[in-house]
Amino acid sequence: MTPIIGAAVASFLLGASLVGYFVWRSDNDATEEVSVAAPQLSSTNEDTTATATPSPSPSAEASEASDAAAGAVEAVERVAEQQGGIDQRLAAAEQRLARLDLQAQAAAGNAARAEGLLIAFASRRAIERGAELGYLADQLRLRFGDALPNAVRTIISFSRDPLTQDQLLARLEGLGPTLTEGQRQASWEELRRELSELFTFRRESTPSPAPERRLERARQFLESGRTDAAIAEIENMPGAESAQSWLADARRYRDAMDALERIETAAVLEPRLLRDGAGNSIDQLSPADGGSE
Repeated sequence: MTPIIGAAVASFLLGASLVGYFVWRSDNDATEEVSVAAPQLSSTNEDTTATATPSPSPSAEASEASDAAAGAVEAVERVAEQQGGIDQRLAAAEQRLARLDLQAQAAAGNAARAEGLLIAFASRRAIERGAELGYLADQLRLRFGDALPNAVRTIISFSRDPLTQDQLLARLEGLGPTLTEGQRQASWEELRRELSELFTFRRESTPSPAPERRLERARQFLESGRTDAAIAEIENMPGAESAQSWLADARRYRDAMDALERIETAAVLEPRLLRDGAGNSIDQLSPADGGSE
């Protein structure tokens, strides 16, 4: 009985050992399979992830291209705007320079006109004092020779044989008796003239034709600078024949004064023919013309 029990126990233990061995072996195989499958699964997952990552669609690429083009257009517009600002500043600077140039030319022209007017005034003072012009004659030729050659020639010629207003007045006083009486001739014409002067009818406002009154008026006209009126009075006096030398000098004086007046007027109003002290043409228009425009 005992041997049978021992054999049974031994068989049981052997079967248990075999079962344990197979269980252990199966666990090791499963572990190896899992370890081998894990890298494969990882690589498979990576491939799947890479495959699953979406590639850029055509609409996204078009949007990016549109954004890039818009950015380029904005950059070009900014550059164009900056360039336009520079062009505007350059144009404004050129306009300012042009205005400054015109102002400088106007100032130079007005200064030359002012100098010419001073030359004319100085020439008048020299003529009125009976002095020679000297260097003023050269300035008159230079500045006014093109515009008023005859006036310049008249003034310079008169200055070489000067005559003052006081000298004309003094000579007129000396001619007074001869002018009022004339050359008495016993003739029928002289008698008729004297008879016609006995009774004279005239308006109250009409100047008296009496020689004494004419002489007085001629003196007043000459003192006030109205040389033409003084000459007219002397020419109508009885002794006018004896005053021909005085009349010639008075006409020379009158012509010189008229020429000086034309020179003074030209210094202000002459538009193109004046010259400055260096002989350059004055292009600046008259200030009077500029004001009228």
